[in-house]
Amino acid sequence: MSRELSASQLIERSITKKYRKQIWNPFIGAVKRYELIREGDKIAVCISGGKDSMLLAKLMQLLQRISEVPFELVFLVMDPGYREENRRQIEANASLLDIPVTIFETDIFSVTEKVDRYPCYLCAKMRRGHLYSRAQQLGCNKIALGHHFSDVIETTVMAMFYGSQLQGMIPKLHSTNYEGMELIRPLYCIHEDDIIAWTRYNDLHFIQCACRFTDAHYRGEDGGTKRSEIKALIRELKKTNPNIEKSIFNSLHRVHLDTFPGFKTKGEYVSFLDRYDEL
Repeated sequence: MSRELSASQLIERSITKKYRKQIWNPFIGAVKRYELIREGDKIAVCISGGKDSMLLAKLMQLLQRISEVPFELVFLVMDPGYREENRRQIEANASLLDIPVTIFETDIFSVTEKVDRYPCYLCAKMRRGHLYSRAQQLGCNKIALGHHFSDVIETTVMAMFYGSQLQGMIPKLHSTNYEGMELIRPLYCIHEDDIIAWTRYNDLHFIQCACRFTDAHYRGEDGGTKRSEIKALIRELKKTNPNIEKSIFNSLHRVHLDTFPGFKTKGEYVSFLDRYDEL
C-alpha cells in the first residue's frame, strides 16, 4: 500500500515533476551557469512572504537535500512591521511548506512612513542592510533573494525608459558595505508567469505585498506602478513577438561596449572619446 504524501511533499513533487521544465531546470541551470553556490557556503534565504521568496526557499531546501556540494541554509524572515494578518500568513505558509524560518523584527515601516521623499528607496535600502547584518551575525556568507527572470527584464526596461540609463540586474554581486558577504539570485532564469501557475496549481496563497503603503493603495495584480506599466507594455509586445523577453535577456549577456558612446564601470563614467584612438 502506497504511503500518502503530505501537503509539503505534494508541493515539492509539483516542482520536480509537473513544473520541472518551467521551474526546477531553470533554477538548477542558473545555480550552475552563474556559480551561485560553493562548497561550505552558509546562505540566508530571505523570505518576504510573497510567492517568489517562498518558492525560492523551497527550491533551495530541495537542492540542499540532493546536492553533492555541501552547504548550509538559514531561512530568514525579517518583520519590518507587518500587519498581524500578514505575519500570521507567512508563518502558516512556512509551516505548510515545512520551511523552518528564523524571524526577527525591525521598525522599517514605522520609519519609512514618516518619509515624504522616496520612501520605497529608503525601505529597500534599510531592508537590504538589516538582512545582510542579521545574516552575517548568523555566520552566513551569502543572502539569496527572490528576483526572477521577469524582474530582470522589467528592471532593464524601466532603467532605460525612466532612469535614462542601460542598467541590468546581475545574478550575484559582492556587498560593498558588508565584508565577505555576497547576494545571489537563484530564480534568475524563472519566469514570473510560471511561478504564478505553480502557486495556483497548488492552491497556495501568499501575501501580495508586505508594504503598508502599497497595501493601502493596492489595485489589481500590478498595483498601478511604473513597473506595472512595463509589465503591460511587455505583454503587448509579446503579442507580435513572443520571444521579446528572451531577446532582452540574451542582450544583457551580449553587450557590445565598443558601440556605446559612454558607460559606467565601478562608479566611474567612461566616454568613447577616452578610448577612441585605441579602438
